[in-house]
Amino acid sequence: MRGVLKDLAKREGVTLVVREQNGGKGAAVMSGLHEAVKLGYTHAVQLDADGQHALGDLPKFLETAQQHPDALITGWPQYDASVPKGRLYGRYLTHVWIWINTISFAIRDSMCGFRVYPLDRALKAIVPGIGKRMDFDPEIAVRMVWQGAKVVNLKTNVTYPTDGVSHFDVLWDNVRISGMHTRLFFGMLVRLPMLLWRKVAG
Repeated sequence: MRGVLKDLAKREGVTLVVREQNGGKGAAVMSGLHEAVKLGYTHAVQLDADGQHALGDLPKFLETAQQHPDALITGWPQYDASVPKGRLYGRYLTHVWIWINTISFAIRDSMCGFRVYPLDRALKAIVPGIGKRMDFDPEIAVRMVWQGAKVVNLKTNVTYPTDGVSHFDVLWDNVRISGMHTRLFFGMLVRLPMLLWRKVAG
């Protein structure tokens, strides 16, 4: 895989960022976001590398980002029969916690890895202690909502390839995600008056 990436990096307009150590998915995304800013970009697309996402939807995501330049554009997965039921039901538990921690249904699926980030807002949401592994996606989305960012949820088909490779660690990533929900819950309590005022103010 690294050889393929190095070959791609030889093409004009392609930049390859290699981390010295594997810090997890979230750490990799953060490195990419920082590099995109250095290169002068205003937005960045995030796509999982396990073949789940419908790449044909990318133009729709980019067009929506142009229409809503300050918003987080995030996928709202529409699953087929290939989705593992354990993963599906586990996601719903996370969804409930995200809705609690944002006092809203703004984020329809906080774990979808198909997104377009407005870089200025995304980098402001990267605070010390933010999750660096599979807990990154839901946490940065919540923190962007706390900042007041609009979220646009786009329906997109998600398929689990039979030969796909997932790096989700069922034990430790669930432990990290549980810890993230705890952090965010207490963060929500601190911000509760502001979040409620936003709902009342419309």
